[in-house]
Amino acid sequence: MAFESLTDKLSAVFKRLRGKGRLSEADVKEAMKEIKMALLEADVNFKVVKSFVAQVTERAVGQDVMESLTPAQMIVKIVNEELTALMGGGNSKLAIASAPPTIVMLVGLQGAGKTTNGAKLAGLMKKQGKRPLLAACDVYRPAAITQLEVVGGQLDIPVFQMGQIDPVDIAKAAVEHAKKHGSDMVFLDTAGRLHVDEALMDELRRIKEAVRPTEILLVVDAMIGQDAVTAAKAFDEALDIDGVMLTKLDGDARGGAALSIRAVTGKPIKFAGTGEKLDAVEVFHPDRMASRILGMGDVLSLIEKAEQNLDAKKAAEQMERLRKNKFTLADFYDQLIQLKSMGSMEDIMGMLPGMGGRKLDLSADEGSLKRIEAIIQSMTPYERENPNVLNSSRKKRIAAGSGTQVVDVNRLLKQFDMIQSLTRQFANPKKAKGLFGKFKGMGMPF
Repeated sequence: MAFESLTDKLSAVFKRLRGKGRLSEADVKEAMKEIKMALLEADVNFKVVKSFVAQVTERAVGQDVMESLTPAQMIVKIVNEELTALMGGGNSKLAIASAPPTIVMLVGLQGAGKTTNGAKLAGLMKKQGKRPLLAACDVYRPAAITQLEVVGGQLDIPVFQMGQIDPVDIAKAAVEHAKKHGSDMVFLDTAGRLHVDEALMDELRRIKEAVRPTEILLVVDAMIGQDAVTAAKAFDEALDIDGVMLTKLDGDARGGAALSIRAVTGKPIKFAGTGEKLDAVEVFHPDRMASRILGMGDVLSLIEKAEQNLDAKKAAEQMERLRKNKFTLADFYDQLIQLKSMGSMEDIMGMLPGMGGRKLDLSADEGSLKRIEAIIQSMTPYERENPNVLNSSRKKRIAAGSGTQVVDVNRLLKQFDMIQSLTRQFANPKKAKGLFGKFKGMGMPF
C-alpha cells in the first residue's frame, strides 16, 4: 500500500518523542530533520517538504507545545493537521452542471489507467443515482475503444463510439447523444501520450473548446512519483484542470504525488483508485489520508466500505441465526465472501486505529481465508447445514476436493464449534472473554 514506508518512519519518530516525556527545542528540530528525510524519500517535492517542515517546526516549538504535559501528542496533532492542509483540507466534490448533462473530460498520460478508472468513476456516479455515458475519444491507442466497451459492459454503462474519426466530432456527438437518450453525465475518455507534447495538448484544447466540459479531471499514476507532479503542472497550465484522480494507490508507490500535487498545482485530488476491481474507487479525503499516513487508521472509510459491500439484510438474518444458535457453515461461508468483497486483509487492517505502520505478516491470514473457502465449497449443501454428519470418509473427500489435508478440515470444524460455543456464552461476559482468547491459538483469520 502507498505510504507504507513513510508511515513506518514517521511512527518511529513519534515513538522516540513519546519516550522522552518533556521535549526540548533541540528534540523537536531533530525530529523535524527525520520527518524531512522521510518525506523526501517518499518522493515528495523538495519545495513542498521545505515549506511543510518549516510550518510544522514553527508550530511545534511554540509555547503551547513545549509546556504541554504530552508534547509528543501535540506534535502528532500538528503534523496531522499540516498533512491534511497540504493535501487540500477537505474533500472536493465533482461539480454537477445546472443543466444536464454534466460533462467530465478525462485527461492524462498514456498508462495512467485513464480508461479503466474513468469507467470506475462513472460506476461510482451510477451508484449515486446518475445515468452516465462513456464516450470513446481515444482513437489512437490500439484497442482503447474495445477496452472502454468491455469495462462499460461490466458496469452496465452505455458506451458511445464512432470509430477512429476526429475526437472533437466524437465528443460533440456524445454530448448530443446524451441529451437525446437521457444520460445526465458524459465521461470523455480522451487520448494520452507517453509524454506531454504539443499535439496532444492542442487536441485536448479543441475538445475543451467544442464541448465546454463541466470538469476536467486529470488521471495520474501515483507510482511515477515526481513525474506525476510534473505532468499535473503541464496539464494544468495547458487546460486549467479542475481536479486530479490518483490511480494505483494500492501499489507500492512511495506516495509523494499525493502530498505534492495540491501544493504545486493548487488543484485538489478528488478521487483515488485503490485496486483493480471496478468498484475500487473512492472520494479522496485529505484528513482520512493524513490519519492513515500517521498510522491512526481510517474508521470512517472502513464503515463506508462495509456499507457499500455488506448485505445489511443478510447480516441481520445471520445475527438472528447466531442468537438462536442456528448459525451454520453456509452462514459462515457467506460471511467470508462478504469480508473478501471489502478488499484485502492488509487494506482492512490498515484502516484500523493503531494498526498502521505495524509490520504484520497477513499472508497467513489471507491463506487461511482461502483454505476455509475451498473447504466449505467442497462440502455438499447438506453438509454445510449439518456439519455433525462429517465422518472420516466425508472429511477425506472434502480434503481431496479442496486441495487440503484432513487436519485442515478438522481445524475448521473446531473453529466453527468455538464460534457456536461463544454465542451460547454471550450471557456470561467473563466466559465469553475467555473464549475470545482461545481464537488466536486456533489460527482464526480474524
